[in-house]
Amino acid sequence: MKKYQSFLTDILKKYESYRIASGRTSYSYIKNLIFFDHYCAKEYPLAERLTQEMVDKWCTQRVTECNNSVISRVYPVISFLRFAKERKFIDVQLPLIPKGTPRIYIPHAFTRKELSNFFCACDNIDPKYGPNREMRKITIPVLFRLLYSSGMRTTEVRLLKCEDVDLQNGIISIKYSKGYNQHFVVLHNSMLELMKTYNSAVSKLLPNRIFFFSTTKNKNYPGAWISYYFRKLWQERNETKAIAYELRHNYAIENINNWIGDGLDLHTKLLALSKSMGHSDIESTKKYYALVPGLASIIEDLSEESFNDLIPNIE
Repeated sequence: MKKYQSFLTDILKKYESYRIASGRTSYSYIKNLIFFDHYCAKEYPLAERLTQEMVDKWCTQRVTECNNSVISRVYPVISFLRFAKERKFIDVQLPLIPKGTPRIYIPHAFTRKELSNFFCACDNIDPKYGPNREMRKITIPVLFRLLYSSGMRTTEVRLLKCEDVDLQNGIISIKYSKGYNQHFVVLHNSMLELMKTYNSAVSKLLPNRIFFFSTTKNKNYPGAWISYYFRKLWQERNETKAIAYELRHNYAIENINNWIGDGLDLHTKLLALSKSMGHSDIESTKKYYALVPGLASIIEDLSEESFNDLIPNIE
């Protein structure tokens, strides 16, 4: 079956190439565009151009959708429509979408015992089959430790290329991030030594690989692969529920916890953490204060009236 099937095929391919060239690769975006394309092909098989009726019908909120669900489904299509409209490929009005509802999400609070159990499971993994068996066995313990020790996004780790990893100086250049926000991560010495050992071992199996964490077919691992192995290994040794992305939250919280008793040079440390995690603004980093038990009251006592100017009031 063709990826794109409707009269929009050529424009969709141009848009996809544009996103790739902009460093904004996202499977969820493309997936929703494919759904929109198949909808046009099925509902309007004889159409030769995009009409307002097609757009409005697709973007209308469905009875089964909450506001956030319709935004997730429709926004990639609106982004495509904006691209096509600016280049005069189409002539339609961009539809309005409902305002998003704030989500109350509290990441899992890892305990040292849980993390110890998880990494023990990583170190003892024994894949039984498949051409990637040896690669998985040496990749999984290092990949998840990098997520834990650096605060990198799972997508950033998956798309990390060998050329972006400076093993001499211990610096990672992250080019493929959320949006287009290149930033740098400095590795802890212990993580750097582990990365060197891993690189040496993998280079023997795949001498000319492109991605730092690579399959035997010289491709990056898909997002579902990381989710699957994290869940599998986590559940082997722990009874609680957690996801791989929460290692990033844990990184931020552990760093903030370590500031207690160090004089609380808030601006410098908060800015450094924000840049390291690739946040577009410092406000995104400040929200983690709400997840650190007891820290808010300590900062408030030390900073007095300036506290409210530094930390947002999060319910």
